[in-house]
Amino acid sequence: VHQGIHHILIGYDHILFLLTLLFPAVLIWQRGRWQPAPTMGGALTQTLAIVTAFTVTHSLTLALATLGIITLPAWLVESAIALTVALGAAANLLPGLFPKRWIMAFVFGLVHGLGFASVLADLGLMGDGIVLPLLGFNIGVELGQIAIVLLFVPLAYLARDTTLYKRVFVPVGSVAIMVLAGVWLVERLS
Repeated sequence: VHQGIHHILIGYDHILFLLTLLFPAVLIWQRGRWQPAPTMGGALTQTLAIVTAFTVTHSLTLALATLGIITLPAWLVESAIALTVALGAAANLLPGLFPKRWIMAFVFGLVHGLGFASVLADLGLMGDGIVLPLLGFNIGVELGQIAIVLLFVPLAYLARDTTLYKRVFVPVGSVAIMVLAGVWLVERLS
């Protein structure tokens, strides 16, 4: 559990991907622009759908990779993670790319689970007796994600109707994340 929490808190690519999903969670795309979500309940429902979709698929591929059912080269997985971060940020600028963000989170979660599995391998937690460490690590990852959601969403909800949030924070933050993810992608491919 501790290693899962630790990995999320030091896994900048995973944090940035989660943030790209959360930036518009307090907004609704209507009439060609971001509008503030009318209620905190609606924003939390959207956030829950997105985070649940991400959790389900990254848990699945984490288990499959840890158990050796799926094996991909680390450079490919890490490059794909950088690409998902860039695409997640691009979706904030072009919401038509992924109108149902939970689907994007679901698909991209498959890639992120493969990245989490490499952490377990680096810790030497493979082979016999992996089920409890796998479960504990996954719970830790979820606790780390929940902490980020609980910190970010209420603050974003309070700021959601401001020009600063809609017209500066979301687009500038998304472009910055895209650039950083692009640098990661080039580094990881080379």
